[in-house]
Amino acid sequence: MSKRRHRKVASEPARSGVRPLWVWLAVAAVAGVAVLVLIAMNQTPTPAPEAALSPPVSASSPSNNSTFLPTVANTAAPDGPAPDGMVWIPGGEFSMGAADPTGTDENDVGMRATNDSRPIHRVYVDGFWMDKTEVTNRQFAAFVKATGYVTVAERAPRAEDFPGAPKENLVAGSVIFSPPHHAVPLNDHFQWWAYARGANWRHPTGPGSSVAGKEQYPVVHVAYEDALRYASWAGKRLPTEAEWEFAARGGLTGAVYPWGNELRAGGRWMANTHQGHFPDRDTGEDTHMGVGPVAQFPPNGYGLYDVAGNVWEWTSDWYTPNYYAQLAAAGTTARNPQGPAASFDPDEPGVMKRVHRGGSYLCTDQYCSRYMVGTRGKGEGDTGTNHLGFRFVSVPAGERR
Repeated sequence: MSKRRHRKVASEPARSGVRPLWVWLAVAAVAGVAVLVLIAMNQTPTPAPEAALSPPVSASSPSNNSTFLPTVANTAAPDGPAPDGMVWIPGGEFSMGAADPTGTDENDVGMRATNDSRPIHRVYVDGFWMDKTEVTNRQFAAFVKATGYVTVAERAPRAEDFPGAPKENLVAGSVIFSPPHHAVPLNDHFQWWAYARGANWRHPTGPGSSVAGKEQYPVVHVAYEDALRYASWAGKRLPTEAEWEFAARGGLTGAVYPWGNELRAGGRWMANTHQGHFPDRDTGEDTHMGVGPVAQFPPNGYGLYDVAGNVWEWTSDWYTPNYYAQLAAAGTTARNPQGPAASFDPDEPGVMKRVHRGGSYLCTDQYCSRYMVGTRGKGEGDTGTNHLGFRFVSVPAGERR
C-alpha cells in the first residue's frame, strides 16, 4: 500500500481535461493551520514507454457503434432465491468499451472520456448476483457496529509514513468537493477540492456534517481496503470491471448510457449529475445538488439503480490504459477477465490504481462525461472521497470465482 494514504482526489478529476499532477500542498485550514494534502489529477492517459507496458499493442479507437456486436445474454436461471437487496445478472457475451458520445456529450470532453475505453472488444462473463444499489450509510453503519471497524479516513496518518510533516498536521480527514463561489478556470483543480480535517463516512463534508437522516445515501469516503473488509463480513465481493459493465448495460448493445442514447430520455433526467456551470454552480435540475439518496431514478434493464452518476464505484481490477487493446489483440472473446496483473498509469508510474466506474454527481459535459456507460475512472486504493462508493456481487452457492 502506498504511503500517500487518503490525501488525494480520485476519479472525478481523473476524468478532467487537466494534466496529471501529484502535489504536496499546504492548505490553510479555517483555523489557519496548514495541512498536507495530496490530490490526484489525471487526464486522458499519455503514451507510455513500450518497456513499461507489456505487451506493447496499439490502442486504436474504433469510433462508431457499428463496432458493437449484439449482446447475447445467458438464459439459465439462478439456483435459489435472490439474496436480500440483490438482482440476478445473467451474464453472457457482449461488446465492452465506450461508444462515441451523442447529444451534449458529443464534444471534446466526451471524446476524451473514451480514450482508455477502446478498442471495443468481446467479453464473456458468467452470471452473478449484484446489489441493486450502492452500499448505503445504514448498511455500512451496521457493519461498523458489528465489527468495530475504523475506516482509513478515520485513522490519523503515521509520522513514519510522512517524514518531515509537522506533528500537528498528522490528523485524520479526507478530501471533499468544495465549490468556489465564482467561475474558475478548469485547469486548476485546487479551486474546487479541499482537504477537510475530520471528514469521513460519518461526517461526509467535515466535522459539522452528519449522516443522520441520510441513511439511504451511499456511503462515501471509503477506501478500497474498507470495501474489502465490508465484503469479507458480508460474504460478497467487489465486481470485476467486466462484470460491472455487463450489468450496467442492462442488456442493451452499444448504448451510450445505461438507459439508451439520449442523456435526457424523453426530456427526463435519468441520473444524479451536475447541471449548471461547473464547478461553481449546480442548479439541481435533476432535483439533487451533491450526493443524493440511492434509487431516485429509474433502474436499468437488470433492475440496477445509479450505475450512472451519484457516486463512483470501486471495481476489483487494476488500472492500465492499454488493457482493452491487449484483450482485443488476443483475437478471441475474453472469458471472465480479471483485469491486468498489476497497475500501470503512464501519467503516474509506480502509483497503483484500481478502476472506478459509473461517474458521480460531479460529472458534466463540461468536464467529465463519465456517466457514459463504457467509460472508466481510476484511483489509488487507499483513497476515498465524498463522491466514491461501492456495491457488491456474489455468485450462486457452490460456485467459486
